[in-house]
Amino acid sequence: MALADAGGVIAYLPLLTLLLPIKVERLTGDARIGVFTATVVAGAIAASLANVTFGWLSDRSFARGHGRRRWMVAGVIVTAASYVGIAFATSPVALVAAIAAFQIAVNVLLAPMMAAIAEEVPDSQKGIVGGLFAFGGPLASAFSALLLGQVFLSEDMRFAILPVAVGLCIAPLLLSPARVSVDLDAPPGDGPPPRRELVVAGVARLLVQIAAVVTQAYLLYYFESIVPASGRAGLPTRIGHLLTIALIIPLPVALILGRVSDVTRRRKPAILAAAATAAAGLLAMALARDWTAGAIAFVVYMLGSAVFVALNAGIAMQLLPDPRRRGRDLGLLNLANTVPSLLGPPLAWLFATPQDFGGVMVALAVLVAGGGLTMMLVDGR
Repeated sequence: MALADAGGVIAYLPLLTLLLPIKVERLTGDARIGVFTATVVAGAIAASLANVTFGWLSDRSFARGHGRRRWMVAGVIVTAASYVGIAFATSPVALVAAIAAFQIAVNVLLAPMMAAIAEEVPDSQKGIVGGLFAFGGPLASAFSALLLGQVFLSEDMRFAILPVAVGLCIAPLLLSPARVSVDLDAPPGDGPPPRRELVVAGVARLLVQIAAVVTQAYLLYYFESIVPASGRAGLPTRIGHLLTIALIIPLPVALILGRVSDVTRRRKPAILAAAATAAAGLLAMALARDWTAGAIAFVVYMLGSAVFVALNAGIAMQLLPDPRRRGRDLGLLNLANTVPSLLGPPLAWLFATPQDFGGVMVALAVLVAGGGLTMMLVDGR
């Protein structure tokens, strides 16, 4: 399941953090921030609607005894097809449309996959599975660096390799039998968690994910604002390596805290500390004036952000109020991942310029701290 989750991250992270910004910059030059913002917003709208829709459709398949894996197979196929449209887009309008189509396609895969994981992992292991989800980012960013580091690969070849890697990661889960970890007809015991708890956890994730959208989507442009033009040679490749390092460092922390939270059933202190760490990293990014300072600050931010998201995911899977509606409810919860793509880019457009990202980093630090405080409102039981 962790490998399948990593495959889902590979499906979108290399594209949205490096391949797409490079393509936008080549097509539009100095107008890149506006055009890139349009692609992110259009993609976020498409992803929000698609995740809820295909989560609900997979619920219907599950209720009829057909399971969710057939939807995942379809998702791999249509995602592969969507890369073709992106690769051949030659105008800003065509590129925006291609990204919207990609976001619909990739959510045909992601929505049923996350619902399957939620229902097949026992509650007693949801903390550790949240920690294992942290492996997806490093694997995807390492794959990004590998793609960009091979200078003999053309853009079309890179887009062709992506779906192959995604399929290889997801194949083991597709070939394994579905084993639901709970009896859907069993007595409810103390009753399911109230929907309010899931909403609170979703709001907290939304605040933190706004920062994730801006820092990852605009990371190339951020470093271009603090690195002199003479030092920008190979900058995309260096950023790919930095992403890999920044996503590897949180792994042991997320795994350990995830397991400890399973045993102790106490997650609030760790999640609040993670939010504080992420906010401190963002403030340091606002003050950075060279590659070294910016890179260190970004690593600190990613450490806190990755741990927060991992622990939040473990909590959210236990807060699903209806076992028969996991796909739909996870789709609604996924709005905390997609709506930030609507809110983050306008925030960047308002507070950032190609020469200065300091103001937007301060605003993001405030939002992340707010996300940590919001999680304190979730019932500790």
